[in-house]
Amino acid sequence: MIKKTSYIAGLLMWSLISVSCLSKEASEKLRIEKLKHDSEVLKDSTLSFVTRIDNSKIEVTQFDIRIKSLMDAAKVTGLAISIFNENQIVYRKAFGYANFDKKTKLQINTSFYGASLSKAVFGYIVANLVNDGIIDLDKPLQQYLNIPIPELKFKDEWRGYQDLKNDKRYATITARMCLSHTTGFQNWRWIPRPNDAENKDKLKIYFDPGTQYFYSGEGISLLQYVIEHITGKSLEHLAKEKVFEPLHMRNTSYLWQERFEGNYCNGHTIEQEVIIKDRRDEAQAAGSMETNLIDYSIFVRHILRLKKEKSAITNTMFKPNFSIRTKSQFGPQSLELSTENDSIQLSYGLGWGLLQSPLGLGAFKEGHGEGFQHYTIIFPEKEVGIVILSNSDNAESIFKELLETCIADIYTPWKWENYIPYHKRNKQ
Repeated sequence: MIKKTSYIAGLLMWSLISVSCLSKEASEKLRIEKLKHDSEVLKDSTLSFVTRIDNSKIEVTQFDIRIKSLMDAAKVTGLAISIFNENQIVYRKAFGYANFDKKTKLQINTSFYGASLSKAVFGYIVANLVNDGIIDLDKPLQQYLNIPIPELKFKDEWRGYQDLKNDKRYATITARMCLSHTTGFQNWRWIPRPNDAENKDKLKIYFDPGTQYFYSGEGISLLQYVIEHITGKSLEHLAKEKVFEPLHMRNTSYLWQERFEGNYCNGHTIEQEVIIKDRRDEAQAAGSMETNLIDYSIFVRHILRLKKEKSAITNTMFKPNFSIRTKSQFGPQSLELSTENDSIQLSYGLGWGLLQSPLGLGAFKEGHGEGFQHYTIIFPEKEVGIVILSNSDNAESIFKELLETCIADIYTPWKWENYIPYHKRNKQ
C-alpha cells in the first residue's frame, strides 16, 4: 500500500510539473483540473470485498485467483476489469499481457481498441442531442437532408447509399431505428447476411424498417452522417464536447492519437498470435474508439449516476425500443425466432441492449473486433456494474463465469451473445 501511495503521489506531482510552462492563469486552471482528475482515477479504489447484485459479498482476493485461473485455462492473453458498487469503482485491475510476444504487462491505463463499445458512447451523444432538441428520434433521417440518401456523395464511392436507389423504404428510417438495429440493413455490406451468402458488397434493406431486429453497423454509420450534417460538427468534435472533455476521459478518442503510442495493447488470436495494431484515422460511431479501463469506467460510472438521478438522458437511452426474439445476435441463428429470452424481456434501447431481471433493469453493451472482446453491464437499481476489456479472441469464453463470479449476474443472455464457456466450446 505504501508503494502504491508513493506512486500516486508521484503522479500527482508530475501533474503539477507538466503544466509549469503554461501561462499562469492557464496553468492554474489546468493544474486544478488535473489534480481533480488524477486524484479521482488514480486513488486506491479497491475494497477488501465486493457486494454483488444478489447482495452477497465476495473477497477481492477470490477475484484475482478465479480470474487468473480462467484466463490460464482459456488462454486469454490480457484482461482489464472494473466493478462498481454504490455507483463507485470498487475494484479495478489488469491481468496478463498487452503483447504476448514481448510479454508486455497489461495496465489499467493501457489503450484498447474499443470496437462496438463505440456505439454505447454514440448512443449517449445522440440522447444528449435529443435532450437539447437538436434531433427527433422518430423523424425520418431523410427529412434532415437536402438530397435523397442514395445520392449522397462520399470520397470513397463504396461508402455511399446508391444501392438503395430503387428501394424507397430508406426514406422511413429514423434515428431510433438506427440505434435499435431495426433499419433492415445487414451488419456491414461486405459481410454476407446469413440468408444471402452471395451478396458481399451491396447494401440492402432486408425487411421493412422498424419491424425486426438485426444488428447493423451500417445503420449507425448512416445516423452518424446525418448527425454530423445537422450539427455541422464531426463525430470526434461532438464526442469531445459531450463526453470526453466533461468527463475528463483524456485517453479516449474515435481517432488514433499520438498520445496512445507506447501504451497500447495488441489484439491476439485464439492461438495468442499478436495482431498488428490498426491505427484508425477515420472516426466511426460504429466502432473506431480507442479507450482504456480508467476512462471507460469513468463513462460507465457517469451513466450509473445519471440513471440514479432519473436523468432525461438515461431515460431516453434505456427506453425499450424493440423487443428481441431471435435465437442469437449473430450468425445463422440470428434469423431464427425464439422465446428463450422472454423471461428477461430482452430488448434494445439507444445503442445499449436491455433486459429485465428480478433485481431491475440491466443495460449492457458488448464489443467484438479482431483480437478484442469486451462486455459491460450495469444494474442501476442495485448500483452495481462491471466493465470487462480484453485483447484476446478467447475472452468471451470466460465472460459467463466472470459475470457470475464477480457480480452474480446470471441474467446476461450468454447463449444469445454466443458466450459459450471455453470448456464447452472444446466439446463442440
